[in-house]
Amino acid sequence: MAMGLSGGSGRRGGRRSRRAPMSEINVTPFVDVMLVLLIIFMVTAPLLTSAVPVELPDSSANPASPDPDQLTISVDEQGFIYIEDEMVEVGGFPAALESLAGGDGPRPQVTLRADRSLEYGRVVAVMGELNRSGFNSISLLTSGSDTAP
Repeated sequence: MAMGLSGGSGRRGGRRSRRAPMSEINVTPFVDVMLVLLIIFMVTAPLLTSAVPVELPDSSANPASPDPDQLTISVDEQGFIYIEDEMVEVGGFPAALESLAGGDGPRPQVTLRADRSLEYGRVVAVMGELNRSGFNSISLLTSGSDTAP
């Protein structure tokens, strides 16, 4: 016949525990994790819009509604052109637009993001090439401003 090492009859350590099970949940670690996730999302959310760093000019215009079929063209401060997030080689913008245009179907709306330090002529040249390729619906993207020019 085997006997327990504790010497008691089924009790641990010879005495009975009178501690009731804890019915409360400690929410402090949950709040800590949620605050860290909130900070991560606040830092990364502005970076998700576009990978091309462009300092947009200020405007007091109403914000445009995003269109899922729109095409984003960006021109950085050096004058390099990006279609979505891919840089277009110098002189290859017309060919890139022709490959995007495809057939005679409707062209998507173009959102043009141009750096504020660019010359006006550079932005007009990009818009002219878009127009020549059949992209006639062009929106100029700006950052918001409270003051009138």
